[in-house]
Amino acid sequence: MSKAASLQILQSFSDAMTELADKVGSSVVRVRSRRGFGSGVIWTEDGHILTCSHVIGRAATVEVGFGDGPRLEAKVIGHDPYSDMALLKVERTGLKPVEVGDSETVEVGQLVFAFANPFGGSPSATSGIVTTAKASLGWGSSSVDDMIITDAPLNPGYSGGPLVNASGKMIGLNVAYANSRGISIPINSVKSTIDALINEGRVRGSHTWGSAPMR
Repeated sequence: MSKAASLQILQSFSDAMTELADKVGSSVVRVRSRRGFGSGVIWTEDGHILTCSHVIGRAATVEVGFGDGPRLEAKVIGHDPYSDMALLKVERTGLKPVEVGDSETVEVGQLVFAFANPFGGSPSATSGIVTTAKASLGWGSSSVDDMIITDAPLNPGYSGGPLVNASGKMIGLNVAYANSRGISIPINSVKSTIDALINEGRVRGSHTWGSAPMR
């Protein structure tokens, strides 16, 4: 392969990643509470936003910052500290929901991207590969199955941001970073929890699971 052809391949890959960042970044927001800051994912066009429970703590309202400028108060619709998920609602329409994928299709070695927006404005992104597609993680007598483990660095503020595949579809919710590995809840588990939070504000029969140090 010629040098020119190699450079063209690299440029094409770079352009594709830039397009991916533009596509996903508009669905990622900043979430700020008394506990600090993290990220969130726009879930519905009419203002539902997904984040991590540990980002908001016990707050009833938090501030959400959008990439196009506005900072709005968000009501906490419900949260489940055991699965570390929370659902917020802002009074804004016309939002761009993240495109949702299928975590059952995740494979070891797959290229993935983690997005966040901890500072507002432009989103942040890191990349890596899936190192374990369905990990069972346990602490004491508690455990959680099917977690996605990657080597994508999750910097402070990445909790609550999406893990996406090369097509820009969300396959996991980033919750922790430990031992140089990112830990994400698979999107299929996220969807069932979100349905419960929207309908009831809580998750019936959820079980406690420990966690590595959160980011």
